[in-house]
Amino acid sequence: MKLNEIRDNAGAIHARKRVGRGLASGLGKTSGKGQKGQKARTGVSIKGFEGGQNPLYRRLPKRGFNNIFRVEYEEVTLGRLQAALDKGLLDPKVELTEAVLREKGIVRSTSNGVKLLASGTLTSPVTLKISKATKGALEAVEKIKGKVELLEPLTSKE
Repeated sequence: MKLNEIRDNAGAIHARKRVGRGLASGLGKTSGKGQKGQKARTGVSIKGFEGGQNPLYRRLPKRGFNNIFRVEYEEVTLGRLQAALDKGLLDPKVELTEAVLREKGIVRSTSNGVKLLASGTLTSPVTLKISKATKGALEAVEKIKGKVELLEPLTSKE
């Protein structure tokens, strides 16, 4: 068998159905959508409509509260930092900023800031310049002669 002899299985490829091309095609005039009405129109969606009955999403009770001002920080653990240091992705002598962590693939995004969490262990002393850190993480970094510099909060309450 050669690459130029490879073919799809019989019946694997179907021709596109051309609608609205005359009565003889079997899908002419109304293109198989019936006669007029909301569902025959394009761009109309009636998801959740139950014929005048209150829809399910309105019958069920609403719970909880979503704070629209909540800031979601990207989280980094001490264990993840140590794993990156062990792999050689990060240099402990260089100041680790949020931009460096993003560039090296430790965090995905730095738009809302980075928060250091205390899970795992860190054995190499590092200098971090990030948005937030938990008390336990600060103590763990300072215990091994490292340093954490917290940035100013991104949003200020006035």
